Amino acid sequence: MTREPGGSRVPKRLAFPNPMLVVVSGPSGVGKSTIVAELARRRPQVVPIVTATTRDRRDGEIDNVHYHFLSDAGFEALRKHGGLLESARVHGYWYGSPIDQVRGILAAGRDAILTIDPQGARSVRDLVPDALLIFVMPPSIEDLAERLALRGSENSESLAVRRRDAEAEMKASGDYDYVIVNETGHPDAAADRIWEIVQAEARRDPPRRVRV
Repeated sequence: MTREPGGSRVPKRLAFPNPMLVVVSGPSGVGKSTIVAELARRRPQVVPIVTATTRDRRDGEIDNVHYHFLSDAGFEALRKHGGLLESARVHGYWYGSPIDQVRGILAAGRDAILTIDPQGARSVRDLVPDALLIFVMPPSIEDLAERLALRGSENSESLAVRRRDAEAEMKASGDYDYVIVNETGHPDAAADRIWEIVQAEARRDPPRRVRV
C-alpha cells in the first residue's frame, strides 16, 4: 500500500486507463457511505475520498477513516488555502472533499469516488464536467424517513427538514448521469450496480477526460 497526499491509501496495482472521478450522491440517510464502503471492499480499483467535515462524530465513527473531523477554524483554513475540490454547508455543518486525495488517486490510475450531498455534486459537475455523477434514490420517501428516524441522531424538527430537503433533491435527480435505487438491506446490490456503471463508462468512446 502507498499513502497519497491527504492520507488516502492506494493499493499497489496496475494503473487502469482513463481513471474517473465518480460522484455518489443522494439525500441524507439514503445509505451512500455504506454502498461506497461495500464497493471499495469488493473493487480495489475504486478508492473512496475521506470527506472533511465540521460536524461532531457519531457513535462508531473514526477520525480520518469515516471523515476528517475538523474544527470550524481548521476547515476554513483548508478551504482558504485551496485544499478542497468542493465544499458546502449542509444542515448547519461544513463538508468538503480534500483535493490532494482526489489528485493522488487519479495520478495512481485509480477511480476516485466522492460520497457527497447534491449541493456538492453540483459544484463538482461545474468544476469537473467529465465527472461521473450517480444519484442514489431510496425505495420511497417513507422508507427514507424511517431510516433517518432509526439513526437516532436527529430530533423531530431536524427530521422534518431532512425530509423536505430529500424530496427536493429527488426531484432534481434527472441532472445526474445515472440514478439507482438502494433497496433496504441490500447495499451490495447497489454497489454492484455502481460497479457496472463504472465499467461501462470506462469503455466509453470517446472516454471521459477528468482534469482536477
